[in-house]
Amino acid sequence: MPQALHDLDGVPVLLCTADGPPLAGGQEALDLIGEAFGTGARWVAVPAERLPAEFFRLRTRLAGEVVQKFANYCLGLAVLGDISRHTAAGTALGDFVRESNEGRQLWFVADLAELRGRLARERGTAL
Repeated sequence: MPQALHDLDGVPVLLCTADGPPLAGGQEALDLIGEAFGTGARWVAVPAERLPAEFFRLRTRLAGEVVQKFANYCLGLAVLGDISRHTAAGTALGDFVRESNEGRQLWFVADLAELRGRLARERGTAL
């Protein structure tokens, strides 16, 4: 099943499928950003399964590389799914997730319903 554009509370979101290629680096991020621009998306939602384990080990800098690409192109990135096995491994990732969820660029959410709620709240504060 290909990625598809969805309207979540008035926000165009490119919803990626779990069975797509891993988001393993800057080039893959740019490919996804290009696809998002082609659809008119303002956010990209990627299932946690599409992120390699290195993404969750902050010392590899993969998360920073990927997130910076999205920030450079003013696109939001949402990671969908349970990442508790990664956050349980140490405090740095948990802190990163918490800080990211307080911002407007990168969110870690449990599912599409939580993402929809976050987007609705953001729209409400932007008015």
